[in-house]
Amino acid sequence: MEAEEAADHVREASEAKPALEHPVERFRTRAAITIAVLGMLLAIASLGGDDALKQTLNANVRASDTYAFYQAKNIRQTAAALAADELDTALRLHPDVAAADVGAAVQQQIADYQAQIAEYESAPDPEDPTNPLKGEGKQQLLAQARDWEAKRDRADAQHHNFDYSRALFQIAIVLGSVAILAVSRPVLWLALALGGGATLLMLNGFFLLVDLPGAG
Repeated sequence: MEAEEAADHVREASEAKPALEHPVERFRTRAAITIAVLGMLLAIASLGGDDALKQTLNANVRASDTYAFYQAKNIRQTAAALAADELDTALRLHPDVAAADVGAAVQQQIADYQAQIAEYESAPDPEDPTNPLKGEGKQQLLAQARDWEAKRDRADAQHHNFDYSRALFQIAIVLGSVAILAVSRPVLWLALALGGGATLLMLNGFFLLVDLPGAG
């Protein structure tokens, strides 16, 4: 049930029977207002759920991309380390080369490789070097990927709350319509109780005050 269908429930329930005595009409009017309020809350929960789903998908993609970038950096770092070790081993095995002019060039190449290795390991943002969520070194990328994972898990937990909330709102709206048709106060109270639970789940979807079992 979409939020806009709540108005149809109100209209259909109100037109289902001819006008009766005043107390019954007053009950139906109040029940119709209750359904309208539940429909409004359903619309809010639907917006929150859609937004949480978008955030979940976006954060998941960003986390995957960041981990892929991290792996690429790790491969390059490993290649640079192997090249530096190979040159260092060559110098150790050929001390005559190390003593010649070519030895200085090889030492410089090793130093360049070591500088690359250090840069691959940690490359903070020059404008904000203390922020681990900025920069393109392995340490920064790993922190960024974990941050995106945390955002994804939070948005997923929010989405579960909104999903349950929307389901309860829809059931409550249907029960409210039944209450109007049957002129049944117990059914209306049940609808209100379910609407109250749905409202709590919706609020928890926004603020995550309580961990919902099975969510996240």
